[in-house]
Amino acid sequence: MKKILAVTLGFIAAAVMAGGVDQRQVLSVNEMQRHHLLGEMRMLLTGTSAILEALAKEDMTAVARHARSLGMAMPHKMEGHMDNFLPEQFMQMGMGMHQAFDRIADEAESGKDPKHTLQQLSEALGRCTACHATYQVGLNQQSGGDDQSRGQGKQGAHSHAH
Repeated sequence: MKKILAVTLGFIAAAVMAGGVDQRQVLSVNEMQRHHLLGEMRMLLTGTSAILEALAKEDMTAVARHARSLGMAMPHKMEGHMDNFLPEQFMQMGMGMHQAFDRIADEAESGKDPKHTLQQLSEALGRCTACHATYQVGLNQQSGGDDQSRGQGKQGAHSHAH
């Protein structure tokens, strides 16, 4: 599994930077949406760091708590209110990642070995890497969240900021 994931991510990275040109799809969002999107990514990164710290201490209770906070019940997650203008594949990747953190929490609560949890976390981070290799965040020309700015994420955009 690890080799397949590494090879897949290698192919994605090579395709993204083919000819030195960033080939990732631009997610066109307004400033408020960009702030929300990047804020969620920072929460995921901070939570992942906390999970790694808890794993190093073999504190599976803390692993479960931190993982659960990144799961489907994560406060302020994008799914549900930003899906009108972000691509369906992006939203599915996000849902899969939140579900992966719920599985990590479930198995940590049931007393799984920290090495198993570390493997699960590696797979969850692979989802993050694949998403970052596929998409970049770009600001659209619209300011605010009016109806015109909504659907542009599915059509692409013109500038990137991520």
